[in-house]
Amino acid sequence: MPEKVHKKFGDEPGGSTSAPVDGNTSAGAPSPSKPSSTKGNARTGGRKKLQVDKPKPSIDAKASKDSDKKGTRKRQADPDSAKDERARKSPKLESKPRQSDTKSSNFHGKPQRQGPSAQELQKIAKDLDANRKNLPVWLKKMDIRWGLRNHDILLVTGETGSGKSTQIPQFLYTEPWCKRETVKVTNKDGKQVEVAVGGMIAVTQPRRVAAITLAQRVAAELGSPLNKTGEPGKVGYSVRFDSCVPPGTKIKFVTEGTLLQEMLTDPYLRKYSAVIVDEIHERSVDVDLIAGFLRQLVHGDKKGRGGAPLKVIVMSATFDLGGLEAFFSIPGTHPGGYEPGKNHGRIIAPHILEQEKARELAESLKTGEMKATETKIAEIKVAETKVVEAKIGGESDESRRSSLESFSSWGGFSEDNNGENSSTSPPKDQADGVDATKNSIQASNKSTSGDGPSSTTAKPPKPKARPGVPEEDISENGVAIEYIRGRQYPVETLFDADPIEDYMLAMLQTILDLHIHEPLPGDILAFLTGQDEIESLKSQLEHYGEKLLNTVPKMQIMPLYGSLSPAAQQAAFMKVDQRFTRKIVLATNIAETSVTVAGVRYVVDCGKVKVKKYRPHLGMESLLVQNISRTSALQRMGRAGREAKGKCHRIYTMGELKEFDEDECPEILRCDVLEAVLKMKARGVDDVLNFPLMDMPDSHTMQKALVHLYVMGALDLESQLTKTGKMMASFPLPAVYGRVVIAAAEAGCLLETIDIVACLTSDSEVFLQPKSEEQNEAIKENRNDIYRREGDIITLLTTIERYASEATDRKAWCEKRFVSPRAMKLALDIRKQLRQLCHKFKLLDEMPPPDPQPFEPITPEMAETVLKTFLKAFITKTAVLADDGGYNTTYGKQKVLIHPSSVLYGRKMEAILFLEHVYTTKNYAKKISAIQADWIGEAV
Repeated sequence: MPEKVHKKFGDEPGGSTSAPVDGNTSAGAPSPSKPSSTKGNARTGGRKKLQVDKPKPSIDAKASKDSDKKGTRKRQADPDSAKDERARKSPKLESKPRQSDTKSSNFHGKPQRQGPSAQELQKIAKDLDANRKNLPVWLKKMDIRWGLRNHDILLVTGETGSGKSTQIPQFLYTEPWCKRETVKVTNKDGKQVEVAVGGMIAVTQPRRVAAITLAQRVAAELGSPLNKTGEPGKVGYSVRFDSCVPPGTKIKFVTEGTLLQEMLTDPYLRKYSAVIVDEIHERSVDVDLIAGFLRQLVHGDKKGRGGAPLKVIVMSATFDLGGLEAFFSIPGTHPGGYEPGKNHGRIIAPHILEQEKARELAESLKTGEMKATETKIAEIKVAETKVVEAKIGGESDESRRSSLESFSSWGGFSEDNNGENSSTSPPKDQADGVDATKNSIQASNKSTSGDGPSSTTAKPPKPKARPGVPEEDISENGVAIEYIRGRQYPVETLFDADPIEDYMLAMLQTILDLHIHEPLPGDILAFLTGQDEIESLKSQLEHYGEKLLNTVPKMQIMPLYGSLSPAAQQAAFMKVDQRFTRKIVLATNIAETSVTVAGVRYVVDCGKVKVKKYRPHLGMESLLVQNISRTSALQRMGRAGREAKGKCHRIYTMGELKEFDEDECPEILRCDVLEAVLKMKARGVDDVLNFPLMDMPDSHTMQKALVHLYVMGALDLESQLTKTGKMMASFPLPAVYGRVVIAAAEAGCLLETIDIVACLTSDSEVFLQPKSEEQNEAIKENRNDIYRREGDIITLLTTIERYASEATDRKAWCEKRFVSPRAMKLALDIRKQLRQLCHKFKLLDEMPPPDPQPFEPITPEMAETVLKTFLKAFITKTAVLADDGGYNTTYGKQKVLIHPSSVLYGRKMEAILFLEHVYTTKNYAKKISAIQADWIGEAV
């Protein structure tokens, strides 16, 4: 038991014991399900906490008087710790009971082959309909439709809990512009041909779990089936190596990578009438590329779509509105001083700055650093008010239409969701209704970038208004903007008073303390950096959970990270189905956005995140743990207020929070851009150095990627894509693995290489790591039949081949060898699809027989051939033995060591090939194979 927690539970002088972990409960001990009776009690595991209460409509110096009571933690007011009540002025929402957010996933679960009947689906949809109409985004339905009828770009700042991800696609799929139509386009031969364009909306998500879960929710709300039986439906999803798109699909949820893959075969996105880019603030490489390509499609000549426009909706709870508006504006209308390719760190979202100012002023009052004068208190109130004004431009929370009666003046909108009878002109006697809305629409469409006035030189003509729509109501830069307030409950924020040396111990203490002292209902969501930390903390919590008395709720501990199976991820989002049980979700930043984790009222934030960082001068990409951004801190805090009032325990100080970056650094500025350059080349971008991106990597990083692609044979001397490069881009694989597969087809070891690549891309580690010395000994003994002296790559091949040949109990086979059953099952699915693709591309003459097949170990000669194919793509990840027993990389001359998880750990080879590089306490190479030094020269 951690010492401080033990003291908290049973050794506090002069106080009764609250639900000891072991031993008997003291007489008179309070019920463990009751919260502490002292309002100021904010101790967690014996550590001092700074508690930041919910901000009040007015702040005065009186609040600082109860900040330091005996036996309690100090509190300081923080206007960021909950939503200002004055920013939530929706009487309609306040008067109705709050229900769970639309993103909860507790109704469909994993798609089944035989789902509910049509009647049952309609009943589910009817039951969910009341909840839909109670969401904040519902008030903006007509404004959103109005904005897209008159603009091709719509930016939506939808706060946490507003329902934007589920509702906006449903508002739009019945719009007149979202109908499939036949148009004439010019083909490659210069002939006019008829093609079908539009009829579907794509909704991108940064993670596959969000895409699948949201598709399930929207399908339920529409009463539409979502299964793989071929039954027609309105909603589908497509993620890597998994797709469920029923005939007649109108709304399709996809991961960003999947949409990029579609763009290679359908560069004009003729399948879609609109693309919704959700959670753009996460700024992955894929979403940056999507934004650049969409900008080209919207502002291009539209010949490839037969003149049919493509609507683009960009959404997020927190993002730089000014920078995005400038990026998507019609060329020539950018605000003065705007420079494309340099968005990050220059244009800051105004509301975030105002929030920071309000918090710092309030903090100064509480700590006594500033005298509480009337002037200073007024400054705080002004700052709090500007938070709202900066977000919404003075717009009210109501729809811009004043009433349903004046609704017909909105370009023919009808309250019916189908919108098919919409006219383009309002009746003459309703013209006043149009004028009445003019001012508010103009206010909404004004630029909020704060970069000064628009350029006055060479502006393009203003977009034409639709018939019956005043010209003044059309945004000059072609971008419409909507702000939607969220359905966020107040959240108390607790900071640590002193810096924490061991945040993992602090997380354990905080979670146990919350579980013991906070009442049910109320689940806990804890943010950690990765799978290793999650599994470690899970083991510790399970150890202490076994010692809790029956009077204390049980703990249901659920991990949540990207490499978990879809079923395991879905389970973490579901509500607890056991009585007197608290769910504790241990998650990476996968739980920061999009889908609501049902039942959560307490968040524990370690303040750390694991990110990739590429060092071009070394040619290495490392996974490093670093501080999160202030935007991420707000997102994590918001998780506690989705369904009820909550608390957020931050395992860092308020001072440390101030040192966090304002926003996350875009991935494209800190990673190897090899994939991005290949995708740009595959989509016909010749000059990748001048392609319009929101943030452009430095030229050195881009040139490194071009050289690497040339070395792999993907580019020729003129920097044009070769046949090999086009095929690499066609595979739903990282570029390096695509190159390996092509090389294997030439070398005659394609099936073996496909097996290895399937294991490497299964999103989960094949080999489970031991948690004790006993397990370590068992692993050494039971893995003898799969370990290969050639190294990790051939060991993976042996593992999947033995697994596939197992005809009795594959799960027991995995358990005996500490192999992940989930990873192996997914690897077999990927292997099947890669075999089909290779057969389609004529790399494979015929499909091999189905499993199980007798196991035949690979020969040393074939193993050598396989490793040489990997060198074709990983030539920059080779190293030779140094005099001190370590290895020096052939590119960059950096010192690396063999990772302890490798089969080759503790052995000496003249040279090694490694697929991954990770920096922890030392530079480690992972997924290593022994090679001969002369192979390196042959592969160049």
